[in-house]
Amino acid sequence: MNMPNYLPLKLLCRGALAALGMVLTLAAQAQSVIESVSGSIQGGSEVVRIELSQALTNAPAGFSIQAPARIALDFPGYTSSLGRSLVEINQGNLRSVNVAQAGDRARVVLNLKVATTYKTQIQGKTLLVFLDPVVMAAPVSSTTPVFAESRNREALPLKDLDFRRGTDSSGKVVVALGNSQVGVDIRQQGQTLVVEFMKSTLPEGLRRRLDVSDFGTPVQTVTTFQVGDRVRMVIEPKGAWEHSAYQTDTQFVVEVRPQKVDASKLTQGPTFTGEKLSLNFQNIEVRSLLQVIADFTNFNIITSDSVSGSVTLRLKDVPWDQAFQIIMDAKNLGMRKTGNVLLIAPKDELDAKTKKDLEAAQSIQNLEPLKTQSFQLNYAKAADIAAQINGGGAGGAGASGSAGAAGRVLSVRGSATAAPRTNQLFVTDIPTKLEQVQQLIAKLDIAVRQVLIEARMVEASDTFGQSLGVRLGGTDQRAQNGGTGGYQMGGGNAVGFGTNYGNVVATSGAGGTVDTSSNFINLPAIGQNGFSPASVAVSIFNATANRFLNLEISALEADGKGKIVSSPRVVTADQTKALIEQGTELPYQVATSSGATSIAFQKANLKLEVTPQITPEGSIVLDVDVTNDSLGVLTSAGYAINTKHIKTQVLVENGGTVVIGGIFTLNESESLTQVPVLGDIPILGNLFKTKSKSSNKNEMLVFITPKVISERSIVR
Repeated sequence: MNMPNYLPLKLLCRGALAALGMVLTLAAQAQSVIESVSGSIQGGSEVVRIELSQALTNAPAGFSIQAPARIALDFPGYTSSLGRSLVEINQGNLRSVNVAQAGDRARVVLNLKVATTYKTQIQGKTLLVFLDPVVMAAPVSSTTPVFAESRNREALPLKDLDFRRGTDSSGKVVVALGNSQVGVDIRQQGQTLVVEFMKSTLPEGLRRRLDVSDFGTPVQTVTTFQVGDRVRMVIEPKGAWEHSAYQTDTQFVVEVRPQKVDASKLTQGPTFTGEKLSLNFQNIEVRSLLQVIADFTNFNIITSDSVSGSVTLRLKDVPWDQAFQIIMDAKNLGMRKTGNVLLIAPKDELDAKTKKDLEAAQSIQNLEPLKTQSFQLNYAKAADIAAQINGGGAGGAGASGSAGAAGRVLSVRGSATAAPRTNQLFVTDIPTKLEQVQQLIAKLDIAVRQVLIEARMVEASDTFGQSLGVRLGGTDQRAQNGGTGGYQMGGGNAVGFGTNYGNVVATSGAGGTVDTSSNFINLPAIGQNGFSPASVAVSIFNATANRFLNLEISALEADGKGKIVSSPRVVTADQTKALIEQGTELPYQVATSSGATSIAFQKANLKLEVTPQITPEGSIVLDVDVTNDSLGVLTSAGYAINTKHIKTQVLVENGGTVVIGGIFTLNESESLTQVPVLGDIPILGNLFKTKSKSSNKNEMLVFITPKVISERSIVR
C-alpha cells in the first residue's frame, strides 16, 4: 500500500463524517418541536399554553370526545422535547395533558373532567387553548349549546328542503344551506325537535308544512317558517325516537330514528354503538380525516391512493361508527375489514378487485385436481340427494341448462352418482366442493320426525214429532130393519148417509142401503217413524131410532236422539301426505264410447287425508281433507250418496285439539188441515181439524288432534 496516498484519503473521510454530523445537528436544531405545556387561569377562563420552537401558520386540527372528556390537537411535522408523555396539571376542569408522537406528527390530548368546547389563538410561537367554562349542577339551563355557530355577516336564503326515508325506517330532513358557514341550533322541546338556522331567510316556496306520516317513520310533520333573522323548523315525531344531526359542506341533515329494543343487550341504544365524538373541520383532506378516526378507534386503516378530495364536516356527539359511515357515503367510498385492519377505497375499485379475485378463484378451481369421496346415507335416499346437488338432474349425471346450474352445488367438473342398493353417494369434485357436500349431507340426512293425527267427526241428531186428528161419522139402520131410511124431503125422496165417500148424500127412495162405517169427517193423525197413531173411538146411538154417531180421536208423539262418532287415525312423517279410508264402493252402470255399458264404482266411505309440517317452535301446520260419505236413498239411477266433506289448513300446537269445522241444520214444520168454517169454531172446531208438528236437529263437528311422537314411541 502506498502510504502517502492513504493518509489524504483517511483525512478526507474524517472531514466528511464531521460535515455530516454538523448537518444532522443543524437539522435537529431546525426541526419543529413542542417545548413545553402548561395551564393557567386568566380572567376566569382556563388557558392551556403550548410553547413551540416555530410559529404556526394555521390553527391545528382537532376533535373532542364526550366520554371520556378529551380534546385532541394534531401538530403535523412536530416532535416532543418534553422528555415525558404526561403532564399533570389538576387545575379547574383540566386534569392532565398527554403528548404523544404518531408518525410525522405530534398529538396533544387534554384530559378534562367535564366535556366542554374550546377556542385556539396563535401568539407568536405560542398556541393558547381557551376552555369554555362549565356550569356545574345547574337546575335548568336557559341556553343550550348550538350545533354550529354562525360565521355569516349577512343573512343567506336556504336553497332547498326535502324529506327522505332511511333504510332502517328513519326519517331524514335534508336542508341545502346558503353556504357552509351557516350557524345551526338544534334542541328538543318536549316531544318536538326544534332546529334554527341563524342569519338565514326562507323563500316563499319553502314556507310550508310537510305531512310525512305516510313514509312510515317516527316523523309526522315538518313545519318551517321565518322568525326574525332566523329560520325555524319544528319536527314532530311520535313514539319512542332518537335523533342525530350532521353537516357535510352545505348539506345539513337531521335524522330521527325509532328506538330499537334488543333483548340480548344489557342496555338499549341506537343502531350505532361507537364511542361518541365531535368533529369540526373546514376543507380537511379525506385521508387526514380517516387517520383521525383511526387514531381514535385504534383501527389500522389502509387508504387507497385513489382516495382524494376534502370535506367540510361538523359533527357533535355522534358515535364514531356513524361519523365514519357519513364520511364513506359522502365520498362514495367502500370498506373491507380484516381483523382490526380496514381497507378504504372507492366502491368501484373495491368491486373491480372483488371481481378480479373471484375470477382468479374460478380459474384456480378449473385447474384444481379432482377427488372422489363416498358418503353413506342413513335416512335419505341417495338418488334424491344426488339430484339436489346436481341441480335437479338425475343422479349420476350433471345438470344441464341454466335452471340446473342455478341450484347446482357441485362445480362444472363435478358429478354425483347414487348407488341405490347400498344407499351410498359417490361424489367427484375439488376438495372445497366436497366439504360443502359433506356439510349439506349432514343437514339433509337426518331422521324425520313422526306425527300422529287423529280426527273425530261427531254427528248428533234430535227429532221430535207430534200429530193429532179426528174422525166423525154416523149410520142410519132403519132401512135395514124394515123401516124408511133417511129423512123425508117430500116427493118420495129422502136424505141419508151414503156409502161412497162417507159424506152426506141424497138417495132416491126410502129403501136405500146405508154403510154403517160411513165417516163424513175423516181427518186422522199421521204416522211418525213408521208407526200408526193411537186412537180412541166413542159412539152415540139411539136404539129406538136405529141411528148412530161415531167419534174417533187419534194422536201420536215421537221423540228421537242419535249420535255417531267417527275417529280415523294415521301416523306419517313430517311433510309427507298420509291417507286412511274405510267404506263401501257402490256399482253403477256407465256408457262407453262404443255404446255398450260397463260397471263403475263410486266410493261412500270415511277418509282422512293429511299433510303435516312441524314448525321450528314445535307447532304443527296441517293440510287436512276429511270426508264422511254414507249410503243415501235409492233412486232410479241407483243409490244416492250423502256427502260430508271439509278441506282446510290449520296451525295447531303439539298435542292440542281444535275444531276445524261444523255444520248445524234445523228443520221445523207445522201443518193444519180442517173443515172450512167448522174448524174455526172455538173448542168444538177441534173435532173438524187435524194438526201435525215436527222438529229435526242435526249437528256435525270435526275435531283434529296432531301429536309429535318421539323415537321411543315409534320403537314401541
